[in-house]
Amino acid sequence: MTADAPGPDYIYRGFFGRLPSKPYDLTSRVTPTEQSIVLCHMGIPRLSASDWRLTVNGLVERPLVVSFDDLLAFEKVEIQSVHQCAGSPLRPDEPSQRVCNVVWGGTPLSTILGVAGVLPKAKFVWSEGADSGQFGDVQCGPYTKDLPLARANRDVLLAYEMNGKPLMPEHGYPVRLVVPGFYGTNSVKWLGTVTLADTRADSPFTKRWYLDPDESGNRTVPVWRTAPQSIIVSPIPDDARPAAHVPIEIWGWAWGDDGVDRVEISTDGGDHWAAATLEPDMGHAWRRFRYEWRPSSPGGYRLMSKARTGTGAVQPDRDRRNAVYSIDVTVGNPPGSR
Repeated sequence: MTADAPGPDYIYRGFFGRLPSKPYDLTSRVTPTEQSIVLCHMGIPRLSASDWRLTVNGLVERPLVVSFDDLLAFEKVEIQSVHQCAGSPLRPDEPSQRVCNVVWGGTPLSTILGVAGVLPKAKFVWSEGADSGQFGDVQCGPYTKDLPLARANRDVLLAYEMNGKPLMPEHGYPVRLVVPGFYGTNSVKWLGTVTLADTRADSPFTKRWYLDPDESGNRTVPVWRTAPQSIIVSPIPDDARPAAHVPIEIWGWAWGDDGVDRVEISTDGGDHWAAATLEPDMGHAWRRFRYEWRPSSPGGYRLMSKARTGTGAVQPDRDRRNAVYSIDVTVGNPPGSR
């Protein structure tokens, strides 16, 4: 265990994003790294593994400073998980299909917390990245998020690999937090400090942005757990040109932190729904669904998918990040017709 490293310079300063893959491009169960979502609120710090340090402090018995080599000395765990952007915090009601499914490798956060010894008063884990600066019209300081300690003790990772290779700088090299089942905003990149606390963190990214409305309409609910959602991968909008009376497979991916109990398909813009076939539970990874459709006649059709959980939660029709996804296709004449 060694002393803290100085602050970083930057590969890129300011907001940086990479346009996510369209749903019809997400054909692989594990999304290639180059197709995975990237959103950096305040830039991409330039860090090295040799200089990286993780400070663990707050309500712990033994404050720690962990080096990259220290981290590698622990057993590596791999988790395949959906990684979904919550969407722009400036437009929180805008539907988002910014998603990928990747394999993370790293050390369980619970292992490090076990070494530090968590005090009974601790209720939350604060995580702070090396990136800082301005986002929107706010000077934010270091990017800071929080999560309940009960969740941190499950399957949260200090990840240093993505799809079997070291993290790319834009994905949080050398180490990032990964919270499977939570929206990506909680998986802090370029992780530098973990603090145990009895209250939520005081940060623009916890108190001003990434909050959903409560029952009264006030934005007080943390954007933590991923809501049930599904996307149609095939057919491709207005490209496949399926033929009337010929069976075609509608398929896609479904996920949610509560699990997905059922996926339904509509081929008429939401007037009627039918159950799709859903593959077995895949843990935190997305699950493939399929539905065989035989168009009754040529013309335009709107295809939609809707995910449901066993507890009754369902994708809303509109105005939420997990709103129902639809595609328009045109069905042609059956084979042999003129």
